[in-house]
Amino acid sequence: MANDVPEAAPRPASERHVPVLLERCVGLLEPGIRAGIEARGRAVVVDCTLGMGGHSEAMLERFPELHLIGLDRDEQALALAGARLERFAGRTDLVHAVYDEVADVVADLGFAGVDGVLFDLGVSSLQLDERDRGFAYSYDAPLDMRMDTSRGPTAADIVNGYSEPELVRIIRTWGEEKFAGRIASSIVKAREAAPLTTTGELVNAIRSVVPAAAARTGGHPAKRTFQALRIEVNEELDVLDRAIPAAMGVLEVGGRVVVMSYHSLEDKITKRHFAAGSRSSAPAGFPVELEEHKAQYRTLTRGTETPTAQEIEENPRAASAKLRAVERILKRS
Repeated sequence: MANDVPEAAPRPASERHVPVLLERCVGLLEPGIRAGIEARGRAVVVDCTLGMGGHSEAMLERFPELHLIGLDRDEQALALAGARLERFAGRTDLVHAVYDEVADVVADLGFAGVDGVLFDLGVSSLQLDERDRGFAYSYDAPLDMRMDTSRGPTAADIVNGYSEPELVRIIRTWGEEKFAGRIASSIVKAREAAPLTTTGELVNAIRSVVPAAAARTGGHPAKRTFQALRIEVNEELDVLDRAIPAAMGVLEVGGRVVVMSYHSLEDKITKRHFAAGSRSSAPAGFPVELEEHKAQYRTLTRGTETPTAQEIEENPRAASAKLRAVERILKRS
């Protein structure tokens, strides 16, 4: 008789995910939520990166008049968040979508506008913890890295299909990796023997050309290359460049957009769109500022806000988080 050991049941999302900057995010969104409740009897918030639902759960618990729209391109995340938020099913719409589709989703659900939008960017705890997704360089797995596993090229397609100059470009640009040339050359040499199909094979190709001294001071030698490939696979920065203005555009007056980013390229995109919306478009020297030239938003954060030392100790993945927020102050034209 086989001595079968039953597989452990997957841990619920609430045990697998510690939301980053939870209190600050909810605190920044709260005035918009309360304004919506006062004006229309209920507020609508979009969590554009639902993940495992930690931020959304906190908002739904605190604001009984809140309706939440949760977006995620990752169907596994949607299922886990759906289970976590099941008791709020009458006040939620969970949608399989990429966050640059936010305006279309809001319209399709019949809402004229929303009172808050939250982005928690980058790779999620779920994606890092699920070994077969290929996001982590710390253990061997298929080279996938897709946030939506139902479509699109994988990291293996890019590693084995891009030319050496193309690999240099993405590793240097998206990964901000100073050894991009060496790494791209090593990848091309390795794949000539056999296609790279696992994260372990890729890590070996990277490790062989990154100086040991650089690894001691800059973290794992594959960290930046994996970041670059993940961004390329999921078109993260192009999507974000469309998503931020789309989110700003669906806000009601008093509504707020809160963005947490985890590296400088995401933060630069966020900063650019927030700054553009928060300044007058009147020509320099124009004697009267017409209504259509007035700033439609105001910034709520001075520069970027970061987690406290205590939060980083409790949740190390929060260490690189940068938070920005804006509020709509004029009605949409």
